[in-house]
Amino acid sequence: QECKCHGVSGSCTLKTCWVTLPHFREVGYALKDKYEQAVMVEAVRGRRHVVPTFLKLKIPQNNSKPAETDLVYVDRSPNFCEKDNATGSIGTYGRFCNRTSTQADSCELLCCGRGYKTFQYTRTGQCHCKFHWCC
Repeated sequence: QECKCHGVSGSCTLKTCWVTLPHFREVGYALKDKYEQAVMVEAVRGRRHVVPTFLKLKIPQNNSKPAETDLVYVDRSPNFCEKDNATGSIGTYGRFCNRTSTQADSCELLCCGRGYKTFQYTRTGQCHCKFHWCC
């Protein structure tokens, strides 16, 4: 919540407050934490119902139902490292990676533990540069 005071010379004769969203990065970190702790579930049908009535943890723990705040999934994600025609995934074999990166283009992520070869190359091309004289 953020507030702003209104009044003469900084006095707070009227105070306006509003609810704000957290910073985008905080939301991203929270979602990543939820993703890493997601639980697999299966739909359970009631006795006379055709439509599933609740979700049950696939691997039971203390509680057989997930918490309302849990992120849940029904199917495991496919292995995106390997080619899979059924899902349309081309895999990561033969992709270029950045050895020093910690982002999505890193060799650690793209090579999926298969190892990688490093090489240096020089790329030349038109830069479309312009010289602007000033002063």
